[in-house]
This record gives sequence, C-alpha cells and structure tokens, in this order.
Amino acid sequence: MSGEFEQLVAEFERFQAGVRHADDRFAGLGAMRQQLTELRASAASADGGVTVVTGPGGAVLDVKFTEAALAKGPQALSATLLATLREAVGEAARRQAVIVEENMGDDLGLVDQVLETQAVAFGTTVEELRSKLTEAPPRPEDFSEQRVLRPADPPPAPPAAGPSAGDRFLRNLFDEED
Repeated sequence: MSGEFEQLVAEFERFQAGVRHADDRFAGLGAMRQQLTELRASAASADGGVTVVTGPGGAVLDVKFTEAALAKGPQALSATLLATLREAVGEAARRQAVIVEENMGDDLGLVDQVLETQAVAFGTTVEELRSKLTEAPPRPEDFSEQRVLRPADPPPAPPAAGPSAGDRFLRNLFDEED
C-alpha cells in the first residue's frame, strides 16, 4: 500500500511542477504583450533616401523620403521603397520572434524558423540574418519635443505680487454679505 501511495505522491508532485511551470510561463504574458506593443523596427535604404518604420506584425507606421529619393523617378523610388519595406518588416518579425522566445521558451525554435524562412525569401543566409539579431536596434530620432516652425514660446510671466482682481472681487463679495 505504501508503494502505491508513494507513486501517487510522486505523480501529484510532477503535476504540481507542471502547473508551476505553466504559471511561470504565463506570468510574463503581460510584459510580453507590452514589449510586442512597443516593438518598432526601422530600415533605411542604402543611400538613406527612404526610411520605413514598422511595428508589431510588420505594420507600417511611417515612411519617409528625402528630396534626393523623390528626384530619382517613380520606378527607382518604387524599387527602393519595396526593398526598404521588406527589410523593416523582416526586422520586425525577427524581433517579435526573439521577444516571444525569450518569454515563452525556445521549445518551438521560433527564431530559427523565422530566420530560415526569411533567408529563403530574401535570398540571404541564416547566419547573416542571425548577425542582425545581435546588432543593437537603431533608435529613431525623436523630434516630438522640438519646434519646427517657430522658436519655443517664452515661459509665462510669474504671477504678480498681491491678490488678483478675481481674488479681490471674491473677498469684496463675501465682505459685503456679512
């Protein structure tokens, strides 16, 4: 009887270990979702004339052209744009795979699958794509706090000493009621 009991206890402990493992894997889902939501990948054409920024799922968030890129003509611009789009979308997919693998484990070999698929699609090698994973992601310039058309407004003047006209009015109003 004790052998059966020990076997049941061992099975229960394996079950609990499995539950803890699942809890550990799913505990980071919120953080993983946040990382995926904030994901940005950027690619620029070789000449720097076209820049594409993508987000989760390869969604195109921004496309920028320089005057020089626009001057090349429609066919050249189209070819440059498509090549840059492919690079940015590919980068986003690679980063997504890394985020998922870091949070869920590499049981599926997700990063390897993405790299192999992209190597065939882009006509390159897995090793070249893998080297791009170790590069620090380029940080897009943030111009959100800079004014473009006019200088920054001067800071507001400090409040004048003494009570304002509104304060005087309210004080007079209450004084007259008494």
